[in-house]
Amino acid sequence: MKIITTTDALAALCDEAANEPYVTLDTEFLRERTYYAKLCLVQMALPGKGNDRAWIIDPLAEGLSLEPLYALMRNPAVVKVFHAARQDLEIFFVDGGVIPLPLFDTQIAAMVCGFGEQVGYETLVKKIARAPLDKTSRFTDWSQRPLSDAQLKYALADVTHLRQIYDHLSADIAKSGRAAWVAEEVETLTTPDTYITRPDDAWQKIRTRGQSGRFMALVRELARFREDHAQSRNIPRSRVYKDDALLELASTKPESIEALGRSRLLLREARRGDIAEGILAAVKTALAADPATWPRPSGDDEQLQVNPALADLLRVLLKAKADQSGVAQRLIAPTSELDAIAAGKRDVACLKGWRGELFGRDALRLCGGELALAARGQQVQVIELAR
Repeated sequence: MKIITTTDALAALCDEAANEPYVTLDTEFLRERTYYAKLCLVQMALPGKGNDRAWIIDPLAEGLSLEPLYALMRNPAVVKVFHAARQDLEIFFVDGGVIPLPLFDTQIAAMVCGFGEQVGYETLVKKIARAPLDKTSRFTDWSQRPLSDAQLKYALADVTHLRQIYDHLSADIAKSGRAAWVAEEVETLTTPDTYITRPDDAWQKIRTRGQSGRFMALVRELARFREDHAQSRNIPRSRVYKDDALLELASTKPESIEALGRSRLLLREARRGDIAEGILAAVKTALAADPATWPRPSGDDEQLQVNPALADLLRVLLKAKADQSGVAQRLIAPTSELDAIAAGKRDVACLKGWRGELFGRDALRLCGGELALAARGQQVQVIELAR
């Protein structure tokens, strides 16, 4: 088992990797007790077979700098291959200010290649690499040292099989001419804003239902304080207060410590000290806000005047297009976008880019009465109507 624990050894490995067409990567981390993920392991493999060209990098080793790895991440000549890369990329962006480019995400590629909705790594290992995957170490505390051979073997498997999966999927995509589709999907992953949660925008992630503008102003200020407090102290949001407590506070509008103490859902630690003061200040700010600055309730989308018959037809069309193309339905268009189209909206993602080519154009033609759908045995056919 090759474990990298010094900066010199890491630099030598990354120099070797810089001469390869691609590297496969994965991380192990902890996030249960912190706001930002704590990086505990990095696994990397170079083209080859078995574990001969696979390494464990220990970022917790004393004196180890990850700068040689970050330099490799910036190298445009080497493709960085991940599976379901979002959390891995967030760690590299937060820790090193770097986003690996060029990037290949095998989960996205698999959805384009007909492997279904958000296919897991284990499924791809079975279907493409034809190998079993031992998941007994899945719930390891990766910050503990030393790690056992079984744990290290488990970690390496996440990059060794990934080489064969990448070879298979990249060849499939090149053959189908869908490289631009994958690149369009990866673009979101390589945008820095994807990994930045600004306190001012935190309210947008709170699920509410058709509430008033004043209520949403309270949600905004309470979410802003919670995000800022959690980030500055590197603790989970839930350690400040959970979403259900936030919504309760937005409803009850406590303006004193006594009123705060009557909360049913607020943690005991949040009823005093900095958190309590922050809550009361947030409530005060929200109640004093000009109505013109109140945020738009997220529940407004539920008021769309959806044509249910048209929405059903769009679902049938989507299934037909997904079956014909082998692309996962969810990747093409979520149900919310179909409802938006059926309500007359046109600024939706599935009407643009490759989704527009595959589905969106025909969706609009169906809405305009230019297309019809017909069943032919087990298949749904799209029929062009004469004008």
